Amino acid sequence: MKKISIRWTMILLFIAAMSSVGAQTIHGVVYEQYEGEKRALPGVNIYWSESTQGTATAADGSFVIKSANDSVNALVFSFVGYLNDTLILDRENRVLEVILTKNNELDEVEIFSRRPGTTLSRTAPIPIEHISGAELHKAACCNLGESFETNASVDVHYSDAVTGAKQIQLLGLAGVYSQMMTENIPNMYGLATAYGLGYIPGSWMESIQVSKGAASVLDGYSSVTGQINTNTKNPATSEKLFFNALMNSMGKYESNFTSAMQLNDQWSTALLLHAENSPVIQDVNRDGFLDMPLLRQYNVMNKWKYFGRNGFMAQAGVKYIDEVRCGGEVDFNTEILSPGIAYGIGITTRRAEGFMKLGYEMPGNTDLNMALKTTASWHAQSSFFGNNTYDAVEKSVYLNYIFQHLLAGSPFHHYAAGVSFLYDAYHEVFNDSIFVSTEIVPGAFFQYTFQKENLPTVIVGLRADHHNLHGLFFTPRLHIRYALNAHNILRGSAGKGYRTAHVLSENSFLFASSRRIRIKEAPEMEEAWNYGITYTHYRAIASRELSVNIALYRSDFKHQVIVDMDRDLSSIWIANLSGKSYSNVFQVEAKYALFQGMELLLAYRWQDVRYTANDELIVKPLVTRYKGLFNASYATRLKKWQVDFTAILNGDQRLPSTVQNPEQYQRPDKAPAYVIMNAQITKYFRRWNLYVGAENLTGFTQKNPIIAADDPFSEYFDASMVWGPLVGRKYYIGIRINPFN
Repeated sequence: MKKISIRWTMILLFIAAMSSVGAQTIHGVVYEQYEGEKRALPGVNIYWSESTQGTATAADGSFVIKSANDSVNALVFSFVGYLNDTLILDRENRVLEVILTKNNELDEVEIFSRRPGTTLSRTAPIPIEHISGAELHKAACCNLGESFETNASVDVHYSDAVTGAKQIQLLGLAGVYSQMMTENIPNMYGLATAYGLGYIPGSWMESIQVSKGAASVLDGYSSVTGQINTNTKNPATSEKLFFNALMNSMGKYESNFTSAMQLNDQWSTALLLHAENSPVIQDVNRDGFLDMPLLRQYNVMNKWKYFGRNGFMAQAGVKYIDEVRCGGEVDFNTEILSPGIAYGIGITTRRAEGFMKLGYEMPGNTDLNMALKTTASWHAQSSFFGNNTYDAVEKSVYLNYIFQHLLAGSPFHHYAAGVSFLYDAYHEVFNDSIFVSTEIVPGAFFQYTFQKENLPTVIVGLRADHHNLHGLFFTPRLHIRYALNAHNILRGSAGKGYRTAHVLSENSFLFASSRRIRIKEAPEMEEAWNYGITYTHYRAIASRELSVNIALYRSDFKHQVIVDMDRDLSSIWIANLSGKSYSNVFQVEAKYALFQGMELLLAYRWQDVRYTANDELIVKPLVTRYKGLFNASYATRLKKWQVDFTAILNGDQRLPSTVQNPEQYQRPDKAPAYVIMNAQITKYFRRWNLYVGAENLTGFTQKNPIIAADDPFSEYFDASMVWGPLVGRKYYIGIRINPFN
């Protein structure tokens, strides 16, 4: 048998050698320079110029590519975040060693290269959109709520017409079904849901990661539609000094200051400050109500980072927010901040939070590591909405310990295991009713990952949690990634998500209405399955890469708390789901650099969101049926100027029924489709840049957003039916200064 095996081996080698006579192959390895050493780069795109023939590097940076025809000898190496490299080869170049250079390592006078603002990870089994600081600079981006204007996946809209609060939607569902995280730790839930998007200033953010569908079990059980993680500036790598100031045509002005300092080889710290004020009363639509509330916010954060020599790492930070919102009728006395003769709203918020992350990586063995992540927060809100009063306090503690290692010593099999603990206590007073609840949830989880070159990557996770109110429950999740070839990647996911509904804090925008809130029964724990499949295609056209991403997701609820705005115009009924509830979303997105400096993004999304109310499966109100997005961003050579333009088509929406109202207080059954256009021009100097822009260029606004604005204390008053922009054309100007750039 041994002789036969040797004979067949010789025959196969001979056939391979003969076939290579007509088609020569080129072998090589692609590296990057990292701390003075060469490190292999996986996933680098390699293709022959002016052709569609290409490949990508393997996990160890190696590649093999067949020679092109005699007229093509330019081999292009392309990778996100690195400068493209083109080699002109002759017949003697058959073994190559290529070292790519990061964009920021070359002097801008010598060469110009632009890193995309939003990228989709090629290698991650879970499709993760990475939004960098470059993308955030395409708009004013005053806070997290305004950072998704150029993103096709996340919708941001006003929750009502008096508080100025914004809410997100992901996969057609409200933001409460997305797990909000900061520094990769769950955050911004409960009382922070209503106004939390305004608690993270845009100038503080280093990057945002958006993942759709089932998330990893390592981060908890509460994700249904995906995760949104925000990283604030890194003390070790951020600017020594950065200042940003902005003013808009509505009289709002804000300033931001950040400073990072490297104390020594191991310790670094950062201080982040934010102040904003909107003191100008405006009523452009002349309905007697402020178009936007008056707002004053102070926000401060201090971060520390430790990088040890023996594999130990640590990060910690504290943050404090003080915010006051007041609005309502123009005649309302905003100095007193208490209910009066005129209709007014007043919301005073104070929030303190801290976090700590400890990590250890075995020296010489990066496959063995562990981490402890913990956060604690205190949130107090005192508010009134006309004659409704709502005061609440939330105290929360979260811990998560993760241990990761190889399974059975194999480099293809990894596992992560750990335990978590959540304590979340609420004390809420709504008018004359008191609601007290405490969640105590210990949990444990295990996740297995199989990853081997040329085979599908598989992640299987399971966690078990015990809720003091809802008992024991299990969360299974699965992710698969398969690279069909260098140009086509297929991903799939399935998993469960659970969450406890806090009906008052999460729906506080409903207080801006005369309708009575009726809680029919004790809310059950919400439970939903999410299924998703994505296909990503990469293609080189004219030496520039076109990427197309197609995604299909379904969220299917088994238990859900339904907020029924259709049943009775005098009341809003909150009850447990009895029947079906689901969300189907299809999205296609294409990105291409048309020519040097010009980036284009075109996306379309269709969604069908329905739930059962009164034994009837109905379309969820205030959700667009479709969305289109076009973004063009052009930067001149050497990035002296940058021009950004975004157009967003928002499809029609079903509105809650108002047929029981008097004729003057009735609204159509559907809101029309409309287009929003934004533009910005930025002039870059060496140590500072100046930007001017306009939002809602067409000036489109929702007409009469407040029902019964002329009689706000009547039974018909309702400011919660918001489906479109509340403010018309708005201009702004700002400056960014980095004196040590």
